[in-house]
Amino acid sequence: MGTPEFSVPSLAALVDAGYDVVAVVTQPDRRSGRGRKLALSPVKQAALERDLPVLQPRSLRDPGAAAALAELAPDVIVVAAFGQILRSDVLDLPPHGCINVHASLLPRWRGAAPVQAAILAGDQVAGSTIMCMDAGMDTGPILAQVALLIDPADTGESLMHRLAEQGAALLAETLPRWLAGEITPQAQDPALATLCRPLRKEQGIIDWTQPAIQIERAVRAFNPWPAATTTWNGAGLKVLEAAAEPDLEADQPPGTVVTADGRVLVSTGAGLLRLERVQLAGRSAMAVSDFLRGQPDFVGARLGAA
Repeated sequence: MGTPEFSVPSLAALVDAGYDVVAVVTQPDRRSGRGRKLALSPVKQAALERDLPVLQPRSLRDPGAAAALAELAPDVIVVAAFGQILRSDVLDLPPHGCINVHASLLPRWRGAAPVQAAILAGDQVAGSTIMCMDAGMDTGPILAQVALLIDPADTGESLMHRLAEQGAALLAETLPRWLAGEITPQAQDPALATLCRPLRKEQGIIDWTQPAIQIERAVRAFNPWPAATTTWNGAGLKVLEAAAEPDLEADQPPGTVVTADGRVLVSTGAGLLRLERVQLAGRSAMAVSDFLRGQPDFVGARLGAA
């Protein structure tokens, strides 16, 4: 069970290991883009390329969906970013349970956006967890974990990709040992738990009164979606790459664009943010130096101003 790109390496690992994947369960096709065409999930595309049966229930709460799963009689269900809550009738179906590939070192960052949460919090370490699912939100006992250092340049996309590959490798190591009865699940410590909620588009709106280091983290965490955004001259402006200059200050209100030694900087609540790559609505992404040559009045502007 999986839906986004994060899930694909785990599916590939199962196929490559020779498991009999009796079905791939993914979210229904969604309309997207300007033409509102139906788009297949990355997992569905990967399944079709491997000639695997695909199920796309609108909800696993539907008795028909649960019955279809029961007919498959799975020994184990592997879940990686599926996007639906599994109820007890599904959790209790396979004799070896439902095993989840989660992109954090549980119990830290339970929830739907652990990768972005780790970057926003300034964590230096992320990781992957293989766990037995229960009725809670990522609360089940742990089968295996492995840590991964967060690179200072990591974005939500790059870290997600690295964790997807790491999680798939950990799944390949852990699943045969679990099926053989060689692993004793370890309960999580709820006192150490932190939660993260699903990402919302409005989270990407930059609050220039925040410290520069926090805005830099948001730029990285929200790349590619929902993207760190502000406004200039009434148009949307994405900040795709930026770096905090916490030791510098400008005697300007937060959001004011200034220059110093060839750098394009924005005043924040604490320190300056050095812009490196931006994208104006309807335009291509470009280095801020190229952007400035075409928009010289950008310097001195107040970003995000009504």
